[in-house]
Amino acid sequence: MNALISGIPSVYFLALAGILFSIGLVGVLIRRNAVIIFMSVELILNAVNLVFVTFSKTLLNVSGEVIVFFVMAIAACEAAIGLALVIAIFRQNKSSNVDELQSLKW
Repeated sequence: MNALISGIPSVYFLALAGILFSIGLVGVLIRRNAVIIFMSVELILNAVNLVFVTFSKTLLNVSGEVIVFFVMAIAACEAAIGLALVIAIFRQNKSSNVDELQSLKW
């Protein structure tokens, strides 16, 4: 592990991941703006990535880092497609509030 962070116990990283995951989960459940919901999903995915990297470094196994690579690729695809959908919906409805959406049919 990196010399700078090698002295920090893994519990701190897991606690930080738990806090990030909780903030993201609250953001998905409470917020109504589609962009904020996407940002919260990204926060959840980054919390999961932090857990994978922490266990990967703790167990001296690279499989967690490989999974993080795939999660980052999926998150990038999700962001690109999701933001394109949000822009299309905003152009049609002049709002990105998910409560105002009643149908995805145009």
